Amino acid sequence: MGKLQNAIKRQERRRNRSKRAARFQVGRPRLCVYRSLRHIEVQVIDDFKGITMVSASSRDKDLQDSVAKAESKTAVSKLVGAKIAAKASEQNLKQVVFDRNGFPYHGRIKALAEAAREGGLEF
Repeated sequence: MGKLQNAIKRQERRRNRSKRAARFQVGRPRLCVYRSLRHIEVQVIDDFKGITMVSASSRDKDLQDSVAKAESKTAVSKLVGAKIAAKASEQNLKQVVFDRNGFPYHGRIKALAEAAREGGLEF
């Protein structure tokens, strides 16, 4: 097996390990995070119904001005975290389970989580 395939298998194991405790929690939807090199996306998913309840991204039209003015990608993550917390509170969602999707909990992922907590989400 090649080095790339080994790396992909390690990434899948890491992703599934972080999802194991996050999926199918009764009464608590999953806050799932995806980050690429440029953008960060987050969505609140109800696993029992299989639907996305709310989502926010650094590509959203209403965040474009503030994303352009942001100093760093970590600052953009804080904006997205605050936005998802505001959207979730409109839907009366307070408690969620944080799914980091295999990404290490530091840097942009940590900034997003802390901003969501400050916005009123509990996880």
